[in-house]
Amino acid sequence: MAETSTKTAVLVGRSEIIPEKGRLIVDVDDRTIGIFRVGDKLYAYENVCPHQGGPACQGRIVPRVRENIDEQQLAHGMRFDEDELHVVCPWHGAEYKITTGQHVTVPQMRLHGFDVEERDGEIYVLV
Repeated sequence: MAETSTKTAVLVGRSEIIPEKGRLIVDVDDRTIGIFRVGDKLYAYENVCPHQGGPACQGRIVPRVRENIDEQQLAHGMRFDEDELHVVCPWHGAEYKITTGQHVTVPQMRLHGFDVEERDGEIYVLV
């Protein structure tokens, strides 16, 4: 990303409109941006799936699915990991880690991120 000094901070709303594990979809100029709150930190991405252009940020938010492996390395089904949330593009199911924007199985594929700031109870996206 470019230096913050060359970007414009755009006010998108009050902090309380995005709860923990929630999101806000906003239009900024000619872009639609999804802003997520995970672990009380904000993450912002362009609402375009790199797979085929779908509205990735508008998909279902789900916890990561992990296999339950015991100390003998035997599998005992699956479990949800609430500490790692993903967003799933509604068009074809491409799944992205919210805290990095990376596709969960194809790490070189990622959502286009934006810097996002929270100050004085307001949220700003830097574009």
